Amino acid sequence: MIHDYLHLNKILDLNKWKRLQDSLATVTKLAILTVDYKGNPVTGHSSCQSFCSNVRKDPELLPLCQKCDARGGLEAVRLNAQYVYLCHFNIVDIAIPITIEDQYIGAVMAGQVKLADPVSGRDLEQIVTVKNSSLHLRKQKHLQQSYDDIPTMTYEEIIKIASMLSLLCNYIVEEAIHKNVLTEMFEKAAGKEEALHISTLLPGFTIKNIETIKKEMTTAIADAYLKNTAADVRICANPVLQPAFDYIFSNKSKSVALTHMAELCHLSPSYFSRLFAKETGENFTGYLARLKMKWAKQLLEITDLPVAQVSEELGFNEPGYFIKTFRKFEHTTPALYRKQLKQR
Repeated sequence: MIHDYLHLNKILDLNKWKRLQDSLATVTKLAILTVDYKGNPVTGHSSCQSFCSNVRKDPELLPLCQKCDARGGLEAVRLNAQYVYLCHFNIVDIAIPITIEDQYIGAVMAGQVKLADPVSGRDLEQIVTVKNSSLHLRKQKHLQQSYDDIPTMTYEEIIKIASMLSLLCNYIVEEAIHKNVLTEMFEKAAGKEEALHISTLLPGFTIKNIETIKKEMTTAIADAYLKNTAADVRICANPVLQPAFDYIFSNKSKSVALTHMAELCHLSPSYFSRLFAKETGENFTGYLARLKMKWAKQLLEITDLPVAQVSEELGFNEPGYFIKTFRKFEHTTPALYRKQLKQR
């Protein structure tokens, strides 16, 4: 039944969505556009920058913009998380996939900002390279004033906004689809065209109440599970390191720095690193990543938490980095790992 709703225009009131999109664009200072699973726009652009608007009107440059949009969206789908990248003019863009039960139904494209701290974003991929660089530079020079007017943001600000938009967009879509499914179920249960009000079946509750309770229970179960695993405590051969291990296992949702662990043990970072490697047989970064991937697999196995939320539960600031780390250890993505489990 849920597959009947795998189209954005059937799930969302696009007029209301566009108003929300406009508000988000104003608050975040990003240009935002929503597209369907084929890449076709289902809303107009919100807060499109003058430079980008003019570039898209240029028949020689428009194909490059379209190629950026297409590749950005595909990469986001592949990662099953928001994807931050650079366009052919080194402007930051974000592709946020909208998925329901692992089905890709569309994306929110945001961005059109420049990095205030290019060094911090040096790992961002320029998703499309330009063959005719001289023509490209000449076009940019012609639009230099509007290019200079493009707002700037720090890399950290962009990542935080991308995560917020991803959680918000998918939450709203999930709310809408559950409402549609529940409405259809109530209609069939009633045996008539009128839908039964949820308040009739579950007095004192609304759909929002139920979804909020569901999310809170899922998170609580995940937290309880991770806090009660058999490997919840590690007893060190070297007792000097015990405070660091106690902290790691008691703060699974935090990002843990080596320098902080060294301070807890009253050691210098270099001496702590040597003792840690002797204790575990691997360096601090490798050990911590391996441990977090073990916890990630547990969460993927026993909960329905979205991959982005699993990432957040384990202290990763950016879902893309979490997915990259998971793939390094498990040779697959978190989404595919979960899917393979369900097929067994």
